[in-house]
Amino acid sequence: MAVQEKRKKASLIISQTEDRNLPLERIRNIGIIAHIDAGKTTTTERILFETGRTYRLGSVDEGTTATDWMEQERERGITIVSAAITTFWELKKKTVVDEGRYRINIIDTPGHIDFTAEVERSLRVLDGAIMVFDGRTGVESQSETVWRQADRYNVPRICILNKLNLIGADFEGSVASIRERLGANAFPIQIPLGTEHSLRGVIDLIRMKAHTYQGVEDTKLKEEEISEEFLQTAKKYQTELVEAVAEYDDNSLEKYLEGKELEETDLKRAIRNGVIQGKFFPILGGDNRTVSVQLLLDAVIEYLPSPLNIPPVEGRNPKTGKIEKREVKDTEPFSALAFKVVTDPHVGRLVYLRIYSGKIHPGELVYNVSKQKQERIGKLVLLHADQRELIEEAYAGEIVAAVGIKETTTGNTLSAIGQPILLESITFPDPVISLAIEPETKSDQEKMGIALSKLSDEDPTFKIKSNIETGQTIISGMGELQLEVLVERMRREFNMNAKTGSPQVAYKETIRKVAQAEGRYIRQTGGRGQYGHCFLRIEPLGRGEGYVWENKIKGGAIPSEFIPSIEKGVREKMEKGILAGFPLTDIKVVVYDGSFHEVDSSDIAFKIAGSLALEEAAKKAELTLLEPVMKIEVTTPDEFMGDIIGDLSAKRAQIQATGKKGTMATINAFAPLAELSGYATKLRSLSQGRASFYMEPSHYEEVPVNIRGTIVSKKTGKSER
Repeated sequence: MAVQEKRKKASLIISQTEDRNLPLERIRNIGIIAHIDAGKTTTTERILFETGRTYRLGSVDEGTTATDWMEQERERGITIVSAAITTFWELKKKTVVDEGRYRINIIDTPGHIDFTAEVERSLRVLDGAIMVFDGRTGVESQSETVWRQADRYNVPRICILNKLNLIGADFEGSVASIRERLGANAFPIQIPLGTEHSLRGVIDLIRMKAHTYQGVEDTKLKEEEISEEFLQTAKKYQTELVEAVAEYDDNSLEKYLEGKELEETDLKRAIRNGVIQGKFFPILGGDNRTVSVQLLLDAVIEYLPSPLNIPPVEGRNPKTGKIEKREVKDTEPFSALAFKVVTDPHVGRLVYLRIYSGKIHPGELVYNVSKQKQERIGKLVLLHADQRELIEEAYAGEIVAAVGIKETTTGNTLSAIGQPILLESITFPDPVISLAIEPETKSDQEKMGIALSKLSDEDPTFKIKSNIETGQTIISGMGELQLEVLVERMRREFNMNAKTGSPQVAYKETIRKVAQAEGRYIRQTGGRGQYGHCFLRIEPLGRGEGYVWENKIKGGAIPSEFIPSIEKGVREKMEKGILAGFPLTDIKVVVYDGSFHEVDSSDIAFKIAGSLALEEAAKKAELTLLEPVMKIEVTTPDEFMGDIIGDLSAKRAQIQATGKKGTMATINAFAPLAELSGYATKLRSLSQGRASFYMEPSHYEEVPVNIRGTIVSKKTGKSER
């Protein structure tokens, strides 16, 4: 198609607002998820081009993609923030769904683990996903992470093996890795015609036809018979596919058991049922040329669910405490989940909403159930990456953004006033790395406060706190890259410069045994005094269980109105830490006795008493330090494997397994984050620049005694007693 025709088609789609009135069964809300560099953004770009949403193909390397619109994304060649975009596709033939025009809302997500929050919140609101794998390596470490995230939210998926035209492509090995490493019931519905540089198309195993490339930029599918060279292989794969999916459709299963041949509609209906149930994952294979992408778009329409195929959303009624359901209907009471907040330089604060039921108009009052506050919708916009399109109404099943909402943050539920429902929120991992930041000049001081506030509003894994002793501001996140990007955004978007310290590991404190202590705060200063008195017992919890508070006061030893004050004192002391100033975690705190004074007792007195009691009890309970441990996977040529394992062992790493991935060796290990500073440089020097690695937070483990002493003395200036 000529460039002028593409441009004309794209402009028509943007202006055709009547397409928003497509029925719900013609909408697909999907995400594109994968390991870093598997080809997510390139796949998205090709989809937008093929559907006429863009008139030229963007390139990650050239920084011209539609969804990677942020300056830093284009400079670094990676996706940093998830981008939402709407496009349309014409299904030419009726099979399991009707032919005609379909609307596809796409979210392109980052692959780097530092930005895992973007994947987490996107999957929470999507109906389906395309999982992209590099056809040379199959399942990689981040592939496992995002697959588990999708499992947690029951998101149906179709898989695509990308880059099968490149040297090292391994279709069968990649399929095997999906089944073995992910435990997925996954079978190809396409196989490649050739491999590496000889790849010339794909074979559709459902229709048993070949689709060949006639050139680099084909715009039409050319269907032909399968050649003798590939016929037996195709039949073998088709037999396996039929056996795998027949059980998901009664009619297909009956035909299969009777030895009858399944028709195209039977097979597609069985695949669709299996995908929507989350029990089957079809695999497509090829590269990002036209044929593969057009077949992928057909698969999105035919196999991934519409909002109507998803069970009604469930939530708790805060008035009655009962679980209620909301159907995906415009006539139901309005309910939506806020899953992302963005500060836009042109329109201000944008809150991304997934609408589960009802409809909403600009200017309408809604109720934030999470914060128990009313909000007014200013404007509503459709999302096209960094482009916005104003709309006058948003309906059930849509993903839109609202302008003018001030209090709503990520994970909050919005509902119709008088008909509240609290939907499941979104949970995010704790930060594992911190650094001190301070403004370069006095004029930057105020700008820094505004910038940090807006950035933490956008990113739930970005935390800010002040160190009262040093007066420093400490920022924390999921990795050095995330913090580096955020500091750079402060410079570019908020026009302020900041000085940062070296990254610091986010240690935590915990206890080893049960202990109890008394907290007594009594002051008499002439007038009304202060009296607070409580007994606390603390108990260690399992790793990662956090904090549990329990009130066991009996007989009115402490009036109930003072119990929250004791807990507040406990929480504040836990946040400040006791051993070395790191947060206290994995602890159960029980208040079981105490006393009060009719006149002198106050909230502040009991808050201080609670803080004193916790500190005293913790000192008796064998305080220790926990450190974040990273899951690390190194890919290297065989000749460097011994040196790399030796270096990892010197970094207190626990080697879990070694293996092969194509022509390269892999090393899987757990290593303390504190030992991995500058590891990328060290690995390059050990492998002549030929090895690469991936790491992600795994869990927290106790710090060895000798290292703990060093950390405590460095942090406090005193030796550990």
